[in-house]
Amino acid sequence: MTDLSKFPITTRWPATRPDVIQLYSFPTPNGVKASIALEELGLDYEAHLVTLADADVKSDAFLSLNPNNKIPAIIDPNGPDGPLQLFESGAILIYLAEKTGKLMGKTASDKARTIQWVMFQMGGVGPMFGQLGFFYKFAGAKMDDPTARDRYIGEAKRLLAVVEQELDGKDWITGDFSIADIALAPWLNALDFYGAKDVTGYNDLTNVPAYVDRFFARPAAAKGRNIPPRP
Repeated sequence: MTDLSKFPITTRWPATRPDVIQLYSFPTPNGVKASIALEELGLDYEAHLVTLADADVKSDAFLSLNPNNKIPAIIDPNGPDGPLQLFESGAILIYLAEKTGKLMGKTASDKARTIQWVMFQMGGVGPMFGQLGFFYKFAGAKMDDPTARDRYIGEAKRLLAVVEQELDGKDWITGDFSIADIALAPWLNALDFYGAKDVTGYNDLTNVPAYVDRFFARPAAAKGRNIPPRP
């Protein structure tokens, strides 16, 4: 049996099955990327609920795994050079796809295009939609100055238009289902949580809403979106 005792996080979130991938996460758009990927790829794993409270994500135990105090993070006891700890949702997606040889296309060009769209989500959709949520639904919504709110609404509209155009005539963002879809669809769906579908024109689109519905109709996505379960 693999010994994970050298990883301090296991003192707070003990591994009952240390021979499988350990997932430390919460079901946010970033968090479910990892759980959905693990489900889609058929990898065995053990999920640990790490809430977004400072007591969890800023604890010494969690910071030992991710010094940036963000979920998700994983430990793969069967990494390429022994047990591997990894954070950043995009890095986890790429690692799991490469580990299994799945969901990244068949050629080097397929892989490059897949990573391109993962980076589009990581550098564009995720940060911009996250800021939209802050300034439209959360604390920033109380600001009288609409400058920031308007900026992120406009940027969300622009990014949605990019995805709407790219999806024209195809089911998935690169043609075949891939980790790019696992990165992108949960963040597109976040506009519902933010109550921002109308203001961003989401409901006026054709391809994007159908794409998100198609994504969450997949059994692995339907299951993974609730792992680990919220308390």
